[in-house]
Amino acid sequence: MLQNFKLTIEYDGTEYQGWQRQKNGRTIQEVIENAINIMTGKKVSLTGSGRTDAGVHALAQTANFHCNTELGPEMFQKGLNSLVPDNIVIKECCLVDDKFYARYDAKSKTYRYKILNQRLNSAISRRYVWHIRKTLNLEAMRLAIRHITGAHDFKAFEGSGSPRSNTIRTVINATLIEADQNNLSFQIEANGFLRYMVRNIVGTLVDVGLGKITPDDFKTILLSRDRNRAGATAPPHGLFLVNVKY
Repeated sequence: MLQNFKLTIEYDGTEYQGWQRQKNGRTIQEVIENAINIMTGKKVSLTGSGRTDAGVHALAQTANFHCNTELGPEMFQKGLNSLVPDNIVIKECCLVDDKFYARYDAKSKTYRYKILNQRLNSAISRRYVWHIRKTLNLEAMRLAIRHITGAHDFKAFEGSGSPRSNTIRTVINATLIEADQNNLSFQIEANGFLRYMVRNIVGTLVDVGLGKITPDDFKTILLSRDRNRAGATAPPHGLFLVNVKY
């Protein structure tokens, strides 16, 4: 019986070349597809809600696959978790409508970027935060963040070499969260993201926090549509896909 399964997946992306299957290294998609093949003897195509780049993590990536099988969701969840490495966990598996498509049915996604703002790095969390030694001006960063809420053309924050015909995205919510004095998180929810968009925004926000540019400069960069005027791309290991809404 042909069934459509939806997976909710948590993973540590440190040792992977991102989500999407590719030739130059192991990916999350490849590992899970291979595990499904072991369970069913069938080759399936796993469709994620979107790509995450090499080194990026996920708390709740979603994906779906069609498979002609008698196995149910609970059996798939249990079986897959026994086959994939410990840095991947299938948090949920359920049956969905045959027409459900994890990528195109997504209404919004939320990403979180973590920053450790103190003199010394952390031996424990260093793989999951961007360590910045100099003290950041959080108030200036919050003023800059206000400029990206709503519908805007985010061409200035699009990764070079990955042009889209439409670079307008709607940011539903964006905020800077202080877990404590030194641990910061930039969280953003939008109806879609350009490649490297979150990491390029974060890199430019850090320039604001370090006093290299002002919040008004940040707005000018956004309106310019010029990637060369924005900050450096923040490293991937501080970025987490938090959830996907349907």
